[in-house]
Amino acid sequence: MEEKVRIHKYLSQAWICSRRKAEEYIERWLIKVNWEKATLWQSINPKLDKVEFLNEAVEEQKNLVYYKLNKPSWIVTTCANLWEKTILDIIDIKERVFPIWRLDKDTTWLILLTNDWRLANFLMHPRYEHEKEYVVETFWPINDEQLESIARWVYVLWKLTKEADVKRISSWKFFITITEWRNRQIRRMVEEVWWKVKKLKRIRIENIELWDLPIWSYKRLSKDELRNLFKILNISE
Repeated sequence: MEEKVRIHKYLSQAWICSRRKAEEYIERWLIKVNWEKATLWQSINPKLDKVEFLNEAVEEQKNLVYYKLNKPSWIVTTCANLWEKTILDIIDIKERVFPIWRLDKDTTWLILLTNDWRLANFLMHPRYEHEKEYVVETFWPINDEQLESIARWVYVLWKLTKEADVKRISSWKFFITITEWRNRQIRRMVEEVWWKVKKLKRIRIENIELWDLPIWSYKRLSKDELRNLFKILNISE
């Protein structure tokens, strides 16, 4: 069964407008789905449904591309920002790609760039529990009891976190693998045990690893990386 996507998300990923602007266009009846006026929060199947903006067809990207990037700190991961440098300002990719996840600008990350809405949906939707691994460095040495609390569960945004895999690297540094994502989740998890994150770096998303990719650099996913990722997510190539 083909996966559906919210109409405002589809328009954003097709580079028609931002998600917020899409909602405005829908309310102004400027968006149509199968020749009828679109509705807020409507879901569509990009392969079967015809979407129009100002009576012009919105077409799905044909040449799908997939990159990984080592995002430097202080770079915004949104596609458009008038006041700060964005992730699209530091890449030179001819296809119109978008970043999967909007993440902290003051953190370095492995981040994926693509124009494939399917991959974004499978990785970002909360019902899919995908592994994301990070290296966390704290300002002060963190003890075993604190790490055990983080691994077991803590409250983040008034909800218990799911169990995490935590492995110590040194007295002030550790690996953590989580299968969910909430706003500034790992920083909040550490703060719940009365400590504070100094540096945070994501090094893996499922089978896609950062390895030795330098900060500011990006590269296409290899055939093996992409094939194995699609296999994990149960997406047809």
